[in-house]
Amino acid sequence: MEFFQGTLVVLLGYLIGSVPIGLLIVKMRTGKDVRKVESGRTGGTNVMRAAGFWAGFATGILDILKAASTVWIAQAFNASQLVEVLAPIAAIVGHNYSIFLVERENGKIRLGGGAGGAASVGGALGLWAPSILIVFPVGLFIFFAVGYASVTTMSAALIAMVIFIIRALFFDGPWVYVLYGVLAELLLVWALRPNIKRLLAGEERLHGWRAKKKVWGEGETRSE
Repeated sequence: MEFFQGTLVVLLGYLIGSVPIGLLIVKMRTGKDVRKVESGRTGGTNVMRAAGFWAGFATGILDILKAASTVWIAQAFNASQLVEVLAPIAAIVGHNYSIFLVERENGKIRLGGGAGGAASVGGALGLWAPSILIVFPVGLFIFFAVGYASVTTMSAALIAMVIFIIRALFFDGPWVYVLYGVLAELLLVWALRPNIKRLLAGEERLHGWRAKKKVWGEGETRSE
């Protein structure tokens, strides 16, 4: 019975994660299909490109909450800590490969979605609420300091992993929560394979002050 209940919670986590919030927000705000814009992803960064800052911000917040809610559902059912971990992992999988975004591409079935950054933050929030007070500001610092949205996305689960390791080592936190960080990081890296290739080739798009610095530098070069 416990196994059956846990399986249902994890499946529910996948379905909740599959809700394409970004696609719905862009559709309601602009009438566009966000899958036809830039990267084609449904996460906050691409929604921002398609419909502006506040649309992207709302998408990010709601994607965080949908993943966090899967942990809260698991806890409401008194599920094991392993299920508490697997439910948000399933939500990240659903976010990245949504059952509601089935497409046929070159004769193959493809599931669309995002990259999982906000959803991975949400999973950490559900497992330990104060984690958001660390993950969010550190993520912002990485975004503005490094200048790559993909690096910021990949850092979310890594930061969560470090938090859960420290809690397990020094504050009797559950070690199984570390598994969440490991699995979430693997999913983020897998989803961002194209971005990693562009990073290695020096072709990834810059954001923040580094992007402005680059533009200013190019302007000075041209003026010379």
